[in-house]
Amino acid sequence: MNKKELMEAILKDKELSHLTKKEAELFLNRMMDVVKKTVKKGDDVALIGFGTFSKVKRAARMGVNPATGEKIKIKAKTLPKFKPGKAWKDMM
Repeated sequence: MNKKELMEAILKDKELSHLTKKEAELFLNRMMDVVKKTVKKGDDVALIGFGTFSKVKRAARMGVNPATGEKIKIKAKTLPKFKPGKAWKDMM
């Protein structure tokens, strides 16, 4: 499911059928912006029953180039992380 299909699924909900596509898109975009900015700042976004968005630091490490077998240094970096909530994991 892509973003457009997600918006269409939201609009099919009886309680949200009064929204226009533009309003649904605006809401979805704003929600994603808030989650990204909050996580970038270092705070977690926890949606009970769904999951938690957070930021993790990956340490520098040594790796191997699979084509040549040469050892290479992989730089440290910060990445976004999503951990599904218990209710979602149980549902699966």
